[in-house]
Amino acid sequence: MIQTINASLSYNNGVQALRNVSVRIGKGEFVFIVGATGSGKSSFVKLLNREEVPTSGQVLVDGKDVVRMRPWQVPRLRRSVGVVFQDFRLLPQRTVWENIAFALHVIGAPGREVRRRTSAALEVVNLAAKADAYPHEISGGEQQRASIARAIVNNPPILLADEPTGNLDPDTSWEIVSVLERIHQKGTTVLVASHDKTIVDRLQKRVIEFDHGKVVRDEQEGRYGAEAEPVWAPSGRDWHLRTLLKGDT
Repeated sequence: MIQTINASLSYNNGVQALRNVSVRIGKGEFVFIVGATGSGKSSFVKLLNREEVPTSGQVLVDGKDVVRMRPWQVPRLRRSVGVVFQDFRLLPQRTVWENIAFALHVIGAPGREVRRRTSAALEVVNLAAKADAYPHEISGGEQQRASIARAIVNNPPILLADEPTGNLDPDTSWEIVSVLERIHQKGTTVLVASHDKTIVDRLQKRVIEFDHGKVVRDEQEGRYGAEAEPVWAPSGRDWHLRTLLKGDT
């Protein structure tokens, strides 16, 4: 589904963001990308959506060679990769409904399909009641849920979330992660770049850690830090999900 082979990325100012990164992520996985600010995790996510092109190495996404992709092929790639941003990036003069439907209008979807898919996406994120509200009229958590709905309205097989809880309080962060987990349960491959230790430790998904542009740890059922204290889980991984969705501590 996703593979990088010795991918490196240097910016024009001389900063080397990624160094020989080789990662393979299978279909249907949920992966946390962690690391300190400037470690390379956001740059890695940008490679997968072709916001950035590696200086060297290969990037394969959904069977496509991103590096060799021609400009006219990029929009097609981005239909198969939904992206959720920390700052929401909603259009302020459009309602929640219009923000989500916009992603379908730009690809020429027929009106009936726009209505059906937009309604379905709103239901997934529990935001149908706010469809006619403008971004400034809803909370930060609701804006992020609208951003998630926009990212999944095309039913992409891959969802990338770059610090989706970075601007949110802890309770709202749990709400957002529960939405991402529900999307994952439907078969979507989900990658979340995060510095939220509590969420990463509690869910214990696969964790890939970056440091100075390199992958320094790739761990199944991992925690934010390699030396993190264990999280009490009397009945295994399912306990973590039940606790998350109920909002317990």
